[in-house]
Amino acid sequence: GAPESGGGARPSGSASRGSGSEQQHQPGGLFPQQEPLRPPKTAPLGAGMAEHLQKTGIPSGSQDKVSVLDSGPEMAEPQLAVDPVAKSNLSAKAPEFYPSGYNQNFNQNFTDSSFEDRCDGYLTLAEYVQDFLNHLTEQPGCFETEIEQFAETLNGWVIADEALQELVELIYQQATSVPNFSYMGARLCNYLSHHLTISPQCGNFRQLLLQRCRTEYENRDEATKGDETTRKQFHAFVLFLAELYLNLEIKGTKGQVTRAEILQEGLRELLNALFSNPVDSNLICAVKLLKLTGSVLEDAWKEKGKNDMEEMIQRIENVVLDANCSRDVKHMLLKLVELRSSNWGRVHGTTPHAEATPENDPNYFMNEPTFYTSDGVPFTAADPDYQEKYQELLEREDLFPYYEENGADLSGPGELYFDEIDDEMDPEIEEAYEKFCLESEHNRKQ
Repeated sequence: GAPESGGGARPSGSASRGSGSEQQHQPGGLFPQQEPLRPPKTAPLGAGMAEHLQKTGIPSGSQDKVSVLDSGPEMAEPQLAVDPVAKSNLSAKAPEFYPSGYNQNFNQNFTDSSFEDRCDGYLTLAEYVQDFLNHLTEQPGCFETEIEQFAETLNGWVIADEALQELVELIYQQATSVPNFSYMGARLCNYLSHHLTISPQCGNFRQLLLQRCRTEYENRDEATKGDETTRKQFHAFVLFLAELYLNLEIKGTKGQVTRAEILQEGLRELLNALFSNPVDSNLICAVKLLKLTGSVLEDAWKEKGKNDMEEMIQRIENVVLDANCSRDVKHMLLKLVELRSSNWGRVHGTTPHAEATPENDPNYFMNEPTFYTSDGVPFTAADPDYQEKYQELLEREDLFPYYEENGADLSGPGELYFDEIDDEMDPEIEEAYEKFCLESEHNRKQ
């Protein structure tokens, strides 16, 4: 047998039971010679292994991350090698974190006082406008503080018909291609329609904007029957037009502020086009449009003595019965009918705020929080048994002021367990939880 040495490996349990002496490892025997296990990566690199890595062609840069025990007669004591901290070349101002074409220094340039300073570095009007739109997309809260300077800059720059048409096109593209910018784009269009002093031969800003929208409007039938990409672009236009109808203010002949009736008629025809081709995406767009503008449209139609909303609801009911749309979309349509039956969620009150009481104002408890009994039944301050239920809720919360398990206080002496828990919920989470409780109660009764 081979003599014992530091290089031999002896697995446990290799002792011979017959002779009582330990067996040595024999090549090809009962325990064949195995390759040494891969050493840990945190131990220092031995001299013998470094030579081996150089012969096998492993790059020297990776040698400091690989380690083995030295193969010499004296074993070196393993040491832990700390890997260097990984550093990234990206920063908070890296271009990967900004939309394409976004000028990172725009905010600083835009807040300069003079027109020349604000326009410094921009070769064309399109570059300046696109940077402002991107800036507004990233920081929508700056609209109120910076829109006036933007309009003043445009008044000093826009001098030709083509430039004004290019401005309209840039805003339209941003409002229909960037998610969640349709509302901000509509507000921007409303401000510019009142504060741009330029009115070239081709028309003012509002006229050019409505002409641009009319181009998409006339292709509504083809768009609702088109492929998925075409329908998606058309739906973005529909929702932008809805925001435009809600935000674009037009002064009447007597100085009163009204909405554009041409947009009101356009939205009705767009709804007809969507319901005429009842695929899922078209129906979802129609639901979004009616949830956004349904109450305003119905009020406007009622003032004219029209029953257009009744016709829309009838079309929705026909779609639910006859169309081959998905079950989820049908559920959305039914929820929309239910919303309209509740006057679009509005509660009208005639009592002034200063004189409002729970008895004469149905909106008195509108913003009050919702609580739940031990059975999961919701109640608010408007409930007749509010005081009794709320007292029961308080007693239930104070039943176990300290968190105990098997008689041992785990929260520490004098420390309330519930003090460290934030009981406040986000309004959306609270609404979803309330809906979940109601559905659970309904399913339990069924």
